[in-house]
Amino acid sequence: MTATTPTVTPTSTGPDRAGQVQVSPRPATPIPLNLAPPTTRGKRGKPPRHFVDLTPQERVAAVTELGEKPFRAKQLATHYFTHLDPSPAAMTDLPEASRDTLVRGLFPQLLTPVRTMQADGGTTVKTLWHLFDGAKVESVLMRYPNRSTLCVSSQAGCGMACPFCATGQLGLTRNLSTAEIVEQVRCAAKALADGDVPGGPTRLSNLVFMGMGEPLANYRAVMETVRTLVAPNPDGLGMSARNITVSTVGLVPAIEKLTKEGIPVTLAVSLHAPDDELRDELVPINTRWSVDETLDAARRYFDVTGRRVSIEYALIKDMNDHAWRADLLGEKLAARGKGWVHCNPIPLNPTPGSKWTASEPEVEDEFVRRLRAHGIPTTIRDTRGSDIDGACGQLAAEEDPSA
Repeated sequence: MTATTPTVTPTSTGPDRAGQVQVSPRPATPIPLNLAPPTTRGKRGKPPRHFVDLTPQERVAAVTELGEKPFRAKQLATHYFTHLDPSPAAMTDLPEASRDTLVRGLFPQLLTPVRTMQADGGTTVKTLWHLFDGAKVESVLMRYPNRSTLCVSSQAGCGMACPFCATGQLGLTRNLSTAEIVEQVRCAAKALADGDVPGGPTRLSNLVFMGMGEPLANYRAVMETVRTLVAPNPDGLGMSARNITVSTVGLVPAIEKLTKEGIPVTLAVSLHAPDDELRDELVPINTRWSVDETLDAARRYFDVTGRRVSIEYALIKDMNDHAWRADLLGEKLAARGKGWVHCNPIPLNPTPGSKWTASEPEVEDEFVRRLRAHGIPTTIRDTRGSDIDGACGQLAAEEDPSA
């Protein structure tokens, strides 16, 4: 079967008065009847002010407003970001009365762990969190021999409605605040530092925004989180931006905005189909920004940042795993140059009630072979945590693991 490359729709209408490139989305096409459109439902609320939501200067002002000396802000930052413990009992360098006042005023409990599940001998840990308003999210911590990675959530639920993803079928409850995202990171870093994960004490080295939600749909909080994570101690966690991955299903204007941030995070694009006809069904946002528009934006990200882009591709049996689609994907990526992209096919992880399953091993192998034949570096993605519904596309924030 011979595939032809779809026509590329022009994406730029030129700079506006502020010098920003304006992106004209494709005219929307109907979403198939078997797909639910993006929804918004569930509890919503604005989290209380947290120390992490404030800039270093704002932290000083907040501490002063509580009747404490300005230098207390640095002490609090050291306890939170360096010692990873903002509890009053840990703040032995502060007067007891000050501890209670500062913690009560600046460290409200935003996340409560409800259930943890383990796999891979305890080195993969999925945690279900209740947020302050009853919303639910999950994060997954994975320890490897040479690194530790946290898969973090940026939204409660997701509004992208990808039909093969358990999170996408939940609908969107709300965006998470910066502090709610950073708290997931701090708790994971603390568990690793305390040796709670088999292998002895270690540091959190990598972070991927691949948990619940579409990160670029919560752009402000995600970028504030990234800035906090890469800020040196004691104002942040001191992580390397190059060890942080921000994933998106293809929100082209947000990709363009990320390109201009000057922070060298890794961009991962969840593509899942090389042709618009199929991707419109698998990733409904494609009806606004096409495959070619998305790949063009991804290539521009590489041109500006020098950071190689990851293309994520869930291999679904008899849906998107055809040999001709592998060739089409390889052609599209190669047409945009060499050295800018790496492809990560992912065997589809099972979700309850789904009619789709992972590709057969021999089909997967052929898909990879064809991509490599086009000169595209390709690596099958690890699927750790699938037995506890902690792998890509499986996070559904269920209370009962048997549900």
